[in-house]
Amino acid sequence: MSNDLRSLADVDRLIHEPSRTVILAVLAAVESADFLYLQRETGLTKGNLSVHLSKLEEAGYISIEKTYRGKIPMTLCRMTETGRNAFKNYREQLKSFVEQT
Repeated sequence: MSNDLRSLADVDRLIHEPSRTVILAVLAAVESADFLYLQRETGLTKGNLSVHLSKLEEAGYISIEKTYRGKIPMTLCRMTETGRNAFKNYREQLKSFVEQT
Protein backbone atom coordinates (compact mmCIF):
# COMPACT_ATOMS: atom_id res chain seq x y z
CA MET A 1 0.00 0.00 0.00
CA SER A 2 1.43 3.39 -0.92
CA ASN A 3 1.94 6.11 1.69
CA ASP A 4 -0.92 8.08 0.12
CA LEU A 5 -3.38 5.26 0.69
CA ARG A 6 -1.96 4.51 4.13
CA SER A 7 -2.62 8.10 5.21
CA LEU A 8 -6.24 7.76 4.11
CA ALA A 9 -6.56 4.45 5.96
CA ASP A 10 -5.47 6.22 9.15
CA VAL A 11 -8.36 8.72 9.22
CA ASP A 12 -10.74 8.66 12.15
CA ARG A 13 -13.32 6.05 11.12
CA LEU A 14 -15.91 7.42 13.50
CA ILE A 15 -15.84 10.80 11.78
CA HIS A 16 -15.34 9.37 8.28
CA GLU A 17 -18.93 8.04 8.18
CA PRO A 18 -20.68 10.62 5.94
CA SER A 19 -23.60 11.39 8.27
CA ARG A 20 -21.27 11.99 11.21
CA THR A 21 -19.00 14.16 9.06
CA VAL A 22 -21.99 16.36 8.19
CA ILE A 23 -23.12 16.55 11.83
CA LEU A 24 -19.66 17.64 12.96
CA ALA A 25 -19.37 20.13 10.09
CA VAL A 26 -22.63 21.75 11.19
CA LEU A 27 -21.61 21.77 14.87
CA ALA A 28 -18.18 23.21 14.01
CA ALA A 29 -19.90 26.28 12.58
CA VAL A 30 -22.13 27.04 15.59
CA GLU A 31 -21.80 27.25 19.35
CA SER A 32 -24.64 24.75 19.81
CA ALA A 33 -27.52 23.32 17.83
CA ASP A 34 -30.80 21.77 18.83
CA PHE A 35 -31.91 18.39 17.55
CA LEU A 36 -34.47 19.76 15.09
CA TYR A 37 -31.93 22.15 13.57
CA LEU A 38 -29.46 19.29 13.11
CA GLN A 39 -32.18 17.11 11.61
CA ARG A 40 -33.14 19.83 9.14
CA GLU A 41 -29.53 20.64 8.17
CA THR A 42 -28.40 17.01 7.80
CA GLY A 43 -31.55 15.59 6.22
CA LEU A 44 -31.37 12.58 8.57
CA THR A 45 -34.37 10.88 10.13
CA LYS A 46 -34.89 11.30 13.89
CA GLY A 47 -33.79 7.74 14.58
CA ASN A 48 -30.74 7.90 12.34
CA LEU A 49 -29.63 11.26 13.76
CA SER A 50 -30.13 10.00 17.30
CA VAL A 51 -27.91 6.96 16.68
CA HIS A 52 -25.12 9.05 15.14
CA LEU A 53 -25.29 11.63 17.95
CA SER A 54 -25.01 8.83 20.52
CA LYS A 55 -21.87 7.48 18.84
CA LEU A 56 -20.30 10.93 18.73
CA GLU A 57 -21.20 11.51 22.39
CA GLU A 58 -19.72 8.13 23.42
CA ALA A 59 -16.45 9.13 21.71
CA GLY A 60 -16.45 12.44 23.61
CA TYR A 61 -16.71 14.45 20.39
CA ILE A 62 -19.99 16.14 21.34
CA SER A 63 -21.94 16.86 24.50
CA ILE A 64 -25.70 16.49 24.61
CA GLU A 65 -27.87 18.44 27.03
CA LYS A 66 -31.54 17.64 27.50
CA THR A 67 -33.47 20.71 28.61
CA TYR A 68 -36.78 22.49 28.13
CA ARG A 69 -37.88 25.58 26.26
CA GLY A 70 -40.93 26.43 28.29
CA LYS A 71 -42.70 23.07 28.55
CA ILE A 72 -41.26 21.72 25.30
CA PRO A 73 -38.34 19.27 25.58
CA MET A 74 -35.20 20.35 23.75
CA THR A 75 -31.96 18.51 23.01
CA LEU A 76 -28.89 20.75 22.62
CA CYS A 77 -25.68 19.47 21.05
CA ARG A 78 -22.24 21.06 21.29
CA MET A 79 -18.91 20.00 19.90
CA THR A 80 -16.37 19.37 22.67
CA GLU A 81 -12.74 20.47 22.53
CA THR A 82 -11.85 16.81 21.87
CA GLY A 83 -14.33 16.81 18.99
CA ARG A 84 -12.97 20.05 17.56
CA ASN A 85 -9.43 18.67 17.63
CA ALA A 86 -10.49 15.34 16.10
CA PHE A 87 -12.46 17.08 13.35
CA LYS A 88 -9.56 19.44 12.63
CA ASN A 89 -7.16 16.49 12.36
CA TYR A 90 -9.61 14.62 10.13
CA ARG A 91 -9.90 17.61 7.76
CA GLU A 92 -6.12 18.01 7.66
CA GLN A 93 -5.63 14.31 6.84
CA LEU A 94 -8.14 14.47 3.99
CA LYS A 95 -6.62 17.69 2.66
CA SER A 96 -3.14 16.16 2.77
CA PHE A 97 -4.38 13.04 0.96
CA VAL A 98 -6.08 15.06 -1.78
CA GLU A 99 -3.00 17.24 -2.28
CA GLN A 100 -0.75 14.15 -2.61
CA THR A 101 -2.85 12.46 -5.27
